[in-house]
Amino acid sequence: MAHVSRLPGKAIARFLQKQTRFYQPFGVIPTPALRATLRPGDVLLVEGDRRISAAIKYLTHSTWSHAAFYSGGPPGGELIEADLEEGVRITGLSAYAHLNTRICRPVGLGHDQLEVVINYMQGAVGRQYDLRNVVDLARYLLPRPPVPHRFRRRMLALGSGDPTRAICSTVIAEAFHAVHYPILPDVVMGSADSQGEILHIRHSSLFTPRDFDLSPYFAVIKPTLEGGFDFRQLQLAE
Repeated sequence: MAHVSRLPGKAIARFLQKQTRFYQPFGVIPTPALRATLRPGDVLLVEGDRRISAAIKYLTHSTWSHAAFYSGGPPGGELIEADLEEGVRITGLSAYAHLNTRICRPVGLGHDQLEVVINYMQGAVGRQYDLRNVVDLARYLLPRPPVPHRFRRRMLALGSGDPTRAICSTVIAEAFHAVHYPILPDVVMGSADSQGEILHIRHSSLFTPRDFDLSPYFAVIKPTLEGGFDFRQLQLAE
């Protein structure tokens, strides 16, 4: 029965993975420049061009619909990501050569901590994408999805509670939480007797790709600037 119940989810997953005709890239970074800039532990955000990308962008009010982890592997195997159909897999930067991307880099991780994060991601390869509620994502492709703004983020908490399954941001969040590295924690003001704020780490299933961009603990790295940008050398049309 479990196998039979997964069949509709797989069919919907294939539907959601279809490319759309409306995607327009604006600032695509060439793959060699990305490869030269990325460091192990970086999170690569992707502005996707698939139907599922449109749903995630709608729910998160963000241009970023996918997150992949840079492990530092050989060309063609640099990234670890959760794919809707194939689950957590190893893939290459060339898969996103035609899309807008952003590099988000954790700051201050020691070598040993970084190794733990990388090992966690490598150990997650083979886990399956959580298809339990994938039909929900399909609903948000309607012209006017009936979801109030304040509820949209929690609509992405699709996890079934099965640790063998993952969505793209969840598995990366889990890896950083393994070394207690914050991403975008909830901030609760302390009592009158305490000083400052208290940070509460949210459950990993509540993280979305844009959270790495918004995080005050991840630096945004732009390959064009890292390579020594000089606007005077640009050839601009009059």
